[in-house]
Amino acid sequence: MAFAKNVWKLLVAVKDGLSLVFLLLFFALLFAILTARPNAAAVKEGALMMKLDGFIVEEKTPIDPFSALLSGQAPTGEHDVQEVVHALETAAGDDRIKAVVLDLREFVGAGAVHLREVGAALDTVRAADKPVLAYGIGYADDSIRLASHASEVWLDPLGGALIAGTGGNRLYYGELLDRLGVNARVYKVGTYKSAVEPYLGNSMSAPARENAQALYGELWSEWQARVKKARPKIDIDRVANTPAAWVTSADGDIAEAALDAGIVDKLGSWTQFGEHVAEIVGKDRGDKAPGAFAQTDFTTWLADNPFDDSGDAIGVVTIAGEIVDGDAGPGTAGGDRIAQLLDDALDDGLKGLVVRVDSPGGSVLASEAIREAILRHKAMDIPVAVSMANVAASGGYWVSTPADRIFAEPETITGSIGIFAVLPTFERLADDWGVSADGVTTTPLSGQPDFIAGFNPETEQILQASIENGYDRFLRIVAESRGKSIAQIDAIGQGRVWDGGTARQNGLVDQFGDLDDALEWVAAQAELEEGGWHAAFLGGDADEFDTLLARMIGGNNARASTSGDIFAITAQREAQTPARVARDLERLIATPGMRAYCLGCPEQPAAVRNTGALGQGGWQGNWFTALARTFAQ
Repeated sequence: MAFAKNVWKLLVAVKDGLSLVFLLLFFALLFAILTARPNAAAVKEGALMMKLDGFIVEEKTPIDPFSALLSGQAPTGEHDVQEVVHALETAAGDDRIKAVVLDLREFVGAGAVHLREVGAALDTVRAADKPVLAYGIGYADDSIRLASHASEVWLDPLGGALIAGTGGNRLYYGELLDRLGVNARVYKVGTYKSAVEPYLGNSMSAPARENAQALYGELWSEWQARVKKARPKIDIDRVANTPAAWVTSADGDIAEAALDAGIVDKLGSWTQFGEHVAEIVGKDRGDKAPGAFAQTDFTTWLADNPFDDSGDAIGVVTIAGEIVDGDAGPGTAGGDRIAQLLDDALDDGLKGLVVRVDSPGGSVLASEAIREAILRHKAMDIPVAVSMANVAASGGYWVSTPADRIFAEPETITGSIGIFAVLPTFERLADDWGVSADGVTTTPLSGQPDFIAGFNPETEQILQASIENGYDRFLRIVAESRGKSIAQIDAIGQGRVWDGGTARQNGLVDQFGDLDDALEWVAAQAELEEGGWHAAFLGGDADEFDTLLARMIGGNNARASTSGDIFAITAQREAQTPARVARDLERLIATPGMRAYCLGCPEQPAAVRNTGALGQGGWQGNWFTALARTFAQ
């Protein structure tokens, strides 16, 4: 009996000890979350530190806590473009901020429209007689464009800079699939719908090349014009057209070559740069480290300068990333999730709606679900505008059609009005390995689709007819939206991709303008007084847990691969190749329904981050989805 009592006391002690441990862990976690929250009281008089590590994006992707903790690596940084612009614009008018520092040492990139928006905000800072000082190790096209708006651009003496220009190659798998005995069955409408070409041959078709040359030529011209305007002394022709001779003229010292070509103003270490900044804004009294200067970080500044929420609300719904079926996102445009956000806001008394699109498209079903949800707002007799960011093509244009007015930028990529689907069959591969199929059928569709024996003519005709019907629907939706005939839309459709300037000329876009322009137009249509309204971003609540996780695992310098000298930048691009191959194969094999996707569009940061977007959201929808589900089994 005494033994049992002792065992019981031991178990109670263990229970109490474990309870105490878990209680301590709970309070420790609670403390970590609270301290991870930016503290507005920590704002210092000095510089606004904009450490732009990673990407500037339209919508940040939530951190997956399990993946992040298991990997032990801090995820690549993401910065919401609206927050970046807001921080800079508020800093311009605040006497506590004496200068803005752009830390571009780990900057990866951004879309052209985002770079223009941030650049305009930097110009606002400089117009307020506040210097903007940029520092980097390896400057590439995006960081050069951003830094061109700075009053001083510094470069590490061991770093460098290169201008690659727009364009590049993509991978083609036609011969590989032929050797493997895989038949990529393509169903499409559109002379320029090049999304299927990688699975059919080993090179671009003539129409696709013509479209790409026109598109990339316009984007390259726009990049040069923007950079030259912001930084007149830069010698773009020399750096871009004769790069080898340019570097050789500096005896291979790329940093000196960048200085000579006017890309940067000064060479120096980060410590030297910090000492220079300290001369302008003052030293950090609490930090005695060499090169320390008085500063307020980006998140702390945002906490002290929240977005205005006074007056009437104009809703802003963000459609960023690939459009997929299901609840995926943020950072990926899950059709059900976005439609639900819009429906939840129907009773919010919104005075208008702005649809912010930064997407190359994706699922037709998901695009239609979003379009119908936007129409439900339009039925409430409120003005609806679309603000196109970097890309609003294919499904991205599909969801834009309900708008009363479409705003875009000259560098926006849009159009790609077309439909396609790809389904692989393996009859030749099966024959090579001695596998055959036989059986009894009662109708032409018995046993179909047969991915081993192949599709019969009836199945082929039905699939192609379905794609053509989808394209006709796309044309009708666009024609009705733009006040044009179906023939007129077909002439500028056919899967062709347009830059924003040309899209404005052919009527796919109404006028140039950014998100603010779209909001102001909606406010005017709703007869709202100036200063009497604010933008209400639907589903835009920040997750404090993401900040905590980033801090917990931030000690592991996993982001080193996203920054560095010119060799590191080159390696980063090459490292993306396996992800590109994986995405291409997933598009071939997963095939979740009919696709309105723009493969001819330049790849955006979201595509790099979300390599598995096609598989999110489950199986839903039309016959192509059913076929894919059959294949997956």
